[in-house]
Amino acid sequence: MENFWVAAAWSILPTIGVCIVFVVVLRGILHSDRTERKAHARIEAEERAARGLPPRAS
Repeated sequence: MENFWVAAAWSILPTIGVCIVFVVVLRGILHSDRTERKAHARIEAEERAARGLPPRAS
């Protein structure tokens, strides 16, 4: 019976590993997207202010 649990653990570990890698990559992509949107909004606000336009409504 002990051999069964070892085999079960070895069969589930790759799935858990791939899931962890997927979550880390997806979290990084979402964080990068959020940062990029903030930077783009800041640049757009600066350009609008330089042209004398009112701030953009959200």
